[in-house]
Amino acid sequence: MKYPTTPDGRYFVHKDRLWRCTNPNLDEATRRRLVGELMAARRDVGTAKRAGDDAALADARGKVHAAKVALGKRGPMWWDNDTDDNRYLIKNTPYADWWSSPDDSSA
Repeated sequence: MKYPTTPDGRYFVHKDRLWRCTNPNLDEATRRRLVGELMAARRDVGTAKRAGDDAALADARGKVHAAKVALGKRGPMWWDNDTDDNRYLIKNTPYADWWSSPDDSSA
């Protein structure tokens, strides 16, 4: 599923909330490797939950976080700016006018 992306390409919108996009400066091979690591770590989270293994769950969640930081979805921003609107409701961000405009072509 393709979600609307802010005009500057920093965020995508899902359920009226901004989510940070992957760093577009990553080369394709690196991006694919990191996405693979993220998906494997997410599967490990599910396995650990079903097994009731708290240590494995903590380890898997750490791997999810590390992959997201490497992809640019968490941690330091991949653009030059001092604000991060990740996970904010779009109506509470500088993107509110863009989102509410009827001529939005990216939605």
